[in-house]
Amino acid sequence: MRLSLQETAKLLDLPMGMVERWIRQGRIPINKIGEDCYFKKAVLEKWALTHNLSLSKMRADQQETEPITTVSLRSAMDFGGVSHQIQGKNIKEVLEAVVSRNTFLHETNKKLLLERLIERENLTSTGIGNGVAIPHPRVPLQEAIQQPAISTCFLEKPIDFQAMDGKPVFVLFLLISTSMKTHLHLLSGLSLCLRNSSFITFLHSRPDQNSLMERIAMFEHADSL
Repeated sequence: MRLSLQETAKLLDLPMGMVERWIRQGRIPINKIGEDCYFKKAVLEKWALTHNLSLSKMRADQQETEPITTVSLRSAMDFGGVSHQIQGKNIKEVLEAVVSRNTFLHETNKKLLLERLIERENLTSTGIGNGVAIPHPRVPLQEAIQQPAISTCFLEKPIDFQAMDGKPVFVLFLLISTSMKTHLHLLSGLSLCLRNSSFITFLHSRPDQNSLMERIAMFEHADSL
């Protein structure tokens, strides 16, 4: 079954602008006939499954009222903060250290978050390559937070994160969302930054929060043009 851009956006319950952005970034599978593009529903369903989603869940997400267009990558990263010298010899120890430094979750919710992060890593590594990992719960932590957050955590020593390229991870971006739509929105923006080689080099300098926010603001401004 072929789907148009409008039908795909409706099925995913996402703004057309976001779907168009994913097409430009090569994040969503499309087919082309000449200059026209269309989506295959079967392929779209497989894509959703590989991202721990299902179309039925996306349709259920229509009840969400959060205006994702107001949640910027910079605001989520600024709220999440920047931490340095995160200790740990393995994935579990590092995640424990990252969660313990979290300042916007209650202790009971920290325990819940850690359980969900470990559960997610047991499925497949969130190490995306180039020394970067984006740990996150499979299900948004809506019950524990009031706004989305991305915590940037620089490790004291790089560790084996079972990343796809085999490189040890030196920085984590802990992504905690209030909805699946917001999760995808923020992940899309963060992925755009992480595909830039100069940004990866910048991360190796282990910047402070102000410097990192300035760089993220530059990316968001360029992407809006």
